[in-house]
Amino acid sequence: MEDLTLHSPLTALPGVGPAREKALAKLGLATVADLLACFPRDYEDRTVREGIDTLPLEEPVCFAAMVAQPFQTNFLRRGMDLTRGRVVDATGQVDVTFFNQSYVRTALVPGETYYFYGKLTGGPGHRRQMTNPIFEREGQRTFAGRIAPVYSLTAGINAKFMGKLQQAAAGCVDQIGETLPEDLRRDYDLADAAFSYRTIHFPDSWEDLRRARRRLMFEELFCLNLGLTLIRGRRSSQSAIPFEKQDLAAFTGSLPFALTEAQLRSAREAATDLSQPVPMNRLLQGDVGSGKTAVAAACAYLAWQNGCQAALMAPTELLAQQHGKTLSSLLGGLGLRVDLLTGSMTAAQKRACRQALEAGDIDLLVGTHALLSEGVEFRRLGLVITDEQHRFGVGQRAALSAKSGGDQSPHVLVMSATPIPRTLALMIYGDLDLSVIDRLPPGRTPVETVLIGEDKRQRLYGFVRKQVGLGRQVYVVCPAVSEEDSEGMKAAEQLGRRLREEVFPNLRVAIVHGRMKAADKQAVMAAFAAGEADILVSTTVIEVGVDVPNASLMIVEDADRFGLSQLHQLRGRVGRGSHQSYCVLVSDNRSEMTRKRLKTLCATTDGFVIAEEDLKLRGPGDFFGARQHGLPQLKLASLEGDMRLLRQAQEAARDLLARDPGLTRSEHAPLRGRVEDLFRENRDIFN
Repeated sequence: MEDLTLHSPLTALPGVGPAREKALAKLGLATVADLLACFPRDYEDRTVREGIDTLPLEEPVCFAAMVAQPFQTNFLRRGMDLTRGRVVDATGQVDVTFFNQSYVRTALVPGETYYFYGKLTGGPGHRRQMTNPIFEREGQRTFAGRIAPVYSLTAGINAKFMGKLQQAAAGCVDQIGETLPEDLRRDYDLADAAFSYRTIHFPDSWEDLRRARRRLMFEELFCLNLGLTLIRGRRSSQSAIPFEKQDLAAFTGSLPFALTEAQLRSAREAATDLSQPVPMNRLLQGDVGSGKTAVAAACAYLAWQNGCQAALMAPTELLAQQHGKTLSSLLGGLGLRVDLLTGSMTAAQKRACRQALEAGDIDLLVGTHALLSEGVEFRRLGLVITDEQHRFGVGQRAALSAKSGGDQSPHVLVMSATPIPRTLALMIYGDLDLSVIDRLPPGRTPVETVLIGEDKRQRLYGFVRKQVGLGRQVYVVCPAVSEEDSEGMKAAEQLGRRLREEVFPNLRVAIVHGRMKAADKQAVMAAFAAGEADILVSTTVIEVGVDVPNASLMIVEDADRFGLSQLHQLRGRVGRGSHQSYCVLVSDNRSEMTRKRLKTLCATTDGFVIAEEDLKLRGPGDFFGARQHGLPQLKLASLEGDMRLLRQAQEAARDLLARDPGLTRSEHAPLRGRVEDLFRENRDIFN
């Protein structure tokens, strides 16, 4: 332990063997530095309060009380026992109940005083009660009388063990280098790094905690703004072909439907960007079914009008085929030649497509990652569109842009059906301009969403039979592929086989998951889209999938294992036809926070409302992983709650870059390293 450093692996800490090392890796923790940067998600006020009869009900409190009588255990049934007893102080008494914790019979000794922490219940005329409190003997004071951090945990890592790890890692806090210049800390009244890292894990007071959080949030937002400003500066130095012809009348007039005001606004915003000699870099956000493809088609039409080719890259073959079909119907009649390039095409088909593309005989090429393959060359690529962009890394988008040839960069339109709160989008996609389609086209029937427990499963299966009897189709989504990796979660392979063999032997049940070969996966999903299966049991591989208007029921097993935004995406797989559609969330999780999350989804179909709630409940660090969007993951910063701090960080970043545009001064080396570390997937921002 004497030689412990920030770079030490967690196996150097007491109690971390191979199993716990693997569990900690699930939390993204590998070194002592990772551990110190794993900030608490919440805090509990365990300040000791006096007077049982005066303490508030229905909120966590910490108090001292003496055990008045021996605790007794009653065994109710196999796997269920209750241990009960009574504790008292000078003002009153509390009946304490523990479920499946019979060890407390010997742990709580009559006549001894203990600290208890939990929620008191009861009311006028009723004795106060407490269920499953945490407790410790008077004099130990390991949790009582302090502000206790609450960490995100995983199977195999409990709160007590995480606390011990953080205690051990705290000895390395002084090794954390200071990244913020002294004058900046003085101007914005920011605490130093060592104090902030120590205090965020072990606060002595709420005021100290506020100062520590403010400093670390400021640093996060400051470095994020530095990186994004450098990226924007690099973009402004690039040149693009300006689309000077801006007549969309023929396009809008040929559509079989009228564009909504939100679609028209988004198309106009994009057209303004496309007219400039610098590359457009615009994020087009909209819920599933809001009509983003029509806006993308308008942009592709402008590219064609100005003698340029366009490319649209989708994450799956089915989605690429769907886009190819839709865009051909929207643009083919206007003279645009739309073609498709995917990995499953024959060598001869790919060769013919590449030759036509290079000759300029294709105006819009729709495809998957196959667009990035060697030999795919455009004659004059002016516009790149990526759908479900969080599925593509920054490098993949850049590789497609590089196929424009010459010195000019193509314009870029990024589409996402994952609603992101506007404030978070402006930060995470700070190098992109933002358009939002915030209204669904008229005529869409909202999906009815309900939350049920396992006790309603037979009724649920009866409803499945009813929907299939009406000629509809059903999705069943599981959080795991097989029971080998499920940690108790419903697994697609096993549940699929059980539904096929035992529950619905007379129905056609198909199974699909991410471990299947791409061709097999595509074949199963295509068969479901063609109506050749009644029920599709899958993992989230169908989150971004083909349009199946006949699917009217989405069942999500162990729904508490998914984020709200992901559940909303899954729900978007149904409700695409004229039939009333339903989403059933199955969960027996009794956590108050979990049920609040899931009930939010039942209460609204507005993706942006859901995203805001997801952000509040999970925090920006969990909202989007860095892997998904290629830009930094925020661990602390509350973007909807502290806009003043955000503006201060933006102001400080502008001032510093005005004095040192490339962060090349020696005194800014630690800061430059911090920005590079934050932008791991964008390390060329300084080039």
